[in-house]
Amino acid sequence: MVKLIQVALALLTVVFAANAQDITAHREVAQKLMDRINVADYPGIEALFNAEMAKELPLDKTKSVFEGVAQQYGKLQKLDQGQRLAGMAVVFPAHFAGGMLDLQLALDPEGKITGLFFKTHSGSTKPAPERHQTELSLPFRGHWLVVWGGDTRALNYHHDTPNQRFAFDLIGVGDDGKTHRGEGAKNEDYYAFGREVLAPADGKVIEAIEGVRDNAPGSMNPYSALGNCVVIQHREDEVSLLAHLKQGSSKVKAGDTVKRGQVLGLCGNSGNSSEPHIHYHLQHSPIIQDGLGIKCVFQKVVVTKNEKTETHTNYSPVKGEIISPD
Repeated sequence: MVKLIQVALALLTVVFAANAQDITAHREVAQKLMDRINVADYPGIEALFNAEMAKELPLDKTKSVFEGVAQQYGKLQKLDQGQRLAGMAVVFPAHFAGGMLDLQLALDPEGKITGLFFKTHSGSTKPAPERHQTELSLPFRGHWLVVWGGDTRALNYHHDTPNQRFAFDLIGVGDDGKTHRGEGAKNEDYYAFGREVLAPADGKVIEAIEGVRDNAPGSMNPYSALGNCVVIQHREDEVSLLAHLKQGSSKVKAGDTVKRGQVLGLCGNSGNSSEPHIHYHLQHSPIIQDGLGIKCVFQKVVVTKNEKTETHTNYSPVKGEIISPD
């Protein structure tokens, strides 16, 4: 996850579909897009969209997204050869003055843009493990609602971001079955806020971000997207990331060795977060932007759904379930 990616994902909700256009057609549109980005021609960019895309990304949002691109990465210098994605769109490695991103582009049959976003450049060629070897425990105590989680785009809005493909967003649930008290106007109204976040397995802390303030509910900070977070390496190709911790709550620092169940910090509302929650995912690289997601299977999960509670072993939760470790 990078700052720009979070801005784009927050704004672009278009589902990319396969189409019959060849890579040459995509390249021509991508080149037009590049030229208009570099001269800040936002109406010109919008003119490349089809009606559905223009509705999803009107002019004010178009301007916001591409001003963010320019501010963080500078001029778009060139596009490498495009590659078609299976069942999706065409991706172009994009060279900016300040770094590289991948431009993913989908066109409708008339050659209009029906989907686009910038994502972290996929610099890793090593595949992710099909299944992790590290035994994982849920990184919390008590009951939590799975807001996003699962193997499909419908269940998990992280699905199209390579390192977050199997990520979870988890919100604490109180004894009343709700996620917050009253209207939820303050972070303290949320049952998740201040709850302990635990190490899911033994490992070494390789990165720890601290000092990012907590947002007021409803406000998001895409400029420090992870917020306060802890990154733990369990094996060479198995790395956990836990994000959006409460400011000032971190109990560990880079270089520390941690044990399963050890307190890492407290749940907060920092970073690209609209209400207190935990973001958790497992990836195959210690370099966050190069990681590929690994599906998480937890040793024990107690699942409540439709007023029915069951205990599962070696289980991966999905959206809509209320889960606890016991």
